[in-house]
Amino acid sequence: MSIAPTPPSKLLLRALAGETLPVPPIWMMRQAGRYLPEYRATRAKAGDFLSLCYTPDLAAEVTLQPIRRYGFDASILFADILLVPQALGLDLWFVTGEGPRLSPIAEKGGVAALKPADAIHDHLAPVYETVKILSRELPSETTLIGFAGAPWTVATYMIAGRGTPDQGPAHALKDENRPEFEALIDRITEATIEYLSAQVAAGAEVVKLFDSWAGSLSGDDLDRYSIAPMARITAALKARHPGLPVIAFPRGAGTRFTDAARAIGADCIAIDDAVSPEWAAEHVQPIACVQGNLASRHMVTGGQDLIDETRRIRDALSKGPHVFNLGHGITPDADPDNVALMIETLRETR
Repeated sequence: MSIAPTPPSKLLLRALAGETLPVPPIWMMRQAGRYLPEYRATRAKAGDFLSLCYTPDLAAEVTLQPIRRYGFDASILFADILLVPQALGLDLWFVTGEGPRLSPIAEKGGVAALKPADAIHDHLAPVYETVKILSRELPSETTLIGFAGAPWTVATYMIAGRGTPDQGPAHALKDENRPEFEALIDRITEATIEYLSAQVAAGAEVVKLFDSWAGSLSGDDLDRYSIAPMARITAALKARHPGLPVIAFPRGAGTRFTDAARAIGADCIAIDDAVSPEWAAEHVQPIACVQGNLASRHMVTGGQDLIDETRRIRDALSKGPHVFNLGHGITPDADPDNVALMIETLRETR
């Protein structure tokens, strides 16, 4: 006689398994960040952003800080989506006040000059060590989330060498040299599978794919270059790690969040605040758990609007599996007290 697997006990894992909970689990994108004074102090100790990412003790420390302060139900690994392009052979640095810079792939010899996907692990070993530390030090009730950028979003940086308002350089390569563009998407996809699989082996219990620029794709391009690569990554990870929950975030997908929920095979679809929670409850939640989607501005402005919107989202998505989160990452100008107010409101007795 077969024995049924033990149901998960952690709140996030229960929601990702499809359970509707009286109070949804909560975590927050970029919850370890510049809005927290303790983060700023640790960042100063590290000296620069990349040193913070690649020093396991310090990266684990900033990952743990919001758990200590707020008691979130999940902790997400502190790292950056551009560590994978660096591991593949591109130069990476950060300009104060401006953000990341990469050596554009065309200047480094194109896709053919990149390292193989399975050659990234030595470079990324400090990240895996951070995961191991966190798996030991997180509270027993807190779920550890690993993550990576989705191939389209990572490609936009590798092609342009920086973030751009409209991802124009990536669209240009896609339109002008489709074989080179698709080879790049394939290489990033393969490397992301390797990277996330190693995070899981080190102790990550859930993984999340961030396609922050999915909304700049439309029609067939959204299917081919955002949804399909995430589906390929999800399938490969689930084959390697049976039972692994996956969260996918095709930001800006609009009504195509429904198609993403059907096609990617993720356990949860994160939605941005451009769609309403009522719409998501009707169209996405019957397919997968929904994560989201309080507008990040409420972490700055606070007040009754924050309380009302938190209740609205909680109530709109209360009839199905839901993970409470923001519609995008918290911003550096957020007030830490507003985060506490959001959590208190979400968990209030009704």
